[in-house]
Amino acid sequence: MNYEIIKAPVVTEKTNNLASENVYVFKVDKKANKTQIKQAIESKFGVKVESVNTVNTQSKKRRVGKYTGYTSSYKKAYVKLKEGSKIEF
Repeated sequence: MNYEIIKAPVVTEKTNNLASENVYVFKVDKKANKTQIKQAIESKFGVKVESVNTVNTQSKKRRVGKYTGYTSSYKKAYVKLKEGSKIEF
């Protein structure tokens, strides 16, 4: 399985609260679909996935001094695990 589908976990206060509901959030490859994300999570972490929801985040305008630019856009996957499954970071 191609593990390059899963880039990194998204660790924020909101995602920590979702973890109590068995939902984990990951940055994933922009070209990956829900089936590929599900297979990658199940094989990498050894858990059972109930559902996958994806969001394409928009880039935002940022300024550093007099220079302006944009943050990079990415795809985010909300992965809900079945009862009894858990991922440790």
